[in-house]
Amino acid sequence: MRQSPLDEPEYAAFAWARYRRLMRWMALVATLAVAGSLASLWYINGPIPIHMLIATILGVFCAVMLMAALMGLVFLSSGTGHDEAVDDSLKDGRE
Repeated sequence: MRQSPLDEPEYAAFAWARYRRLMRWMALVATLAVAGSLASLWYINGPIPIHMLIATILGVFCAVMLMAALMGLVFLSSGTGHDEAVDDSLKDGRE
């Protein structure tokens, strides 16, 4: 099995710092998405009941952050070369 670039402490620290920076930016985007959805709900329906307000905030923010976390991990894995370090036993026709 080949060694992953993420096994090197300096490179792993750099890669995870980049991931955390991406997540901070995506938290800002998620906050803007929440503000936009609340503004559109207010425009369409008028005053928003507290339970709908809480559900909208949690639903939109968590959905955007979950998407960002999963896509960020895909980019982390692909961008660091971790994907290429995985030993594929089916690649050579072996099982």
